[in-house]
Amino acid sequence: MTGQHVDVLDLLEAAKKAAAAGAAVLARRSVSGSGGDGLGMSNKGEAGDWVTEFDVAAENAVRKAINEARPNDTVTGEEHGTTRPEDASGYRWSIDPLDGTTNFIRNIAYYATSVAVADADGVWLAGVVHAPALGRVYSAARGHGAWLEAAGESTRLAGPVPGRKGLILATGFSYDPATRASQAEGLVGLIDSFADIRRLGSAALDLCFVADGTVDAFGERGLNEHDFAAGALIAEEAGCWVRRPKLASPLDGGPSTEDRLAAWMCAGTLELSGTFPL
Repeated sequence: MTGQHVDVLDLLEAAKKAAAAGAAVLARRSVSGSGGDGLGMSNKGEAGDWVTEFDVAAENAVRKAINEARPNDTVTGEEHGTTRPEDASGYRWSIDPLDGTTNFIRNIAYYATSVAVADADGVWLAGVVHAPALGRVYSAARGHGAWLEAAGESTRLAGPVPGRKGLILATGFSYDPATRASQAEGLVGLIDSFADIRRLGSAALDLCFVADGTVDAFGERGLNEHDFAAGALIAEEAGCWVRRPKLASPLDGGPSTEDRLAAWMCAGTLELSGTFPL
């Protein structure tokens, strides 16, 4: 079935349903408490890199929705790795069921389910970032713009306001101590171009906040593909300058830890494109 053409709006509709399924799982989190009790937490190996029962349950819900709509598509996800059907279509989904797990554990509202799909050439065609605690759904289909659905309204996104004062940079930090120290040093050079920095804890939402103009730019080293796949397309379709890291595909085993930690994911206005290291 490789090479079968599918309308990107049909893919977007499937992505919305899949992201909604994952977000519905996250929305079952109790609003009381902030210590993570009852979330079934475990640590992935680096300090602060947590996974909860909600991560796994949300990924199961996302995968179920994708498989029902697109049974011949390949799926790569944060918790369950890669599943490739025998009669693969050539389309591949990249999913992060819970981006911002630490926020979720601490009951901080900045977390989301991120779902994106690419064609056989690796071109991202549709992406959705669904943030249930914020009541926001960000989405994009290639060539059809980026949109925010909130409070019953749908708004087309156009990126940050060019040339405005008081520029804000969104960023994040690795769980790896050596990389985190290097990132902190790198901020010294970056901060000269900005008035302030925000660290909100979800790369997917950071990219969406560039798309809707909440922040002016986003830059972070060390992300995995599932962290930025949907958000990068949303920022791109909002008219932003976007530079994705050149990482080995999960279908080829993914990047080495060294390559991933060295690679930058960046987005912002074109005038800020020279701010980030190559």
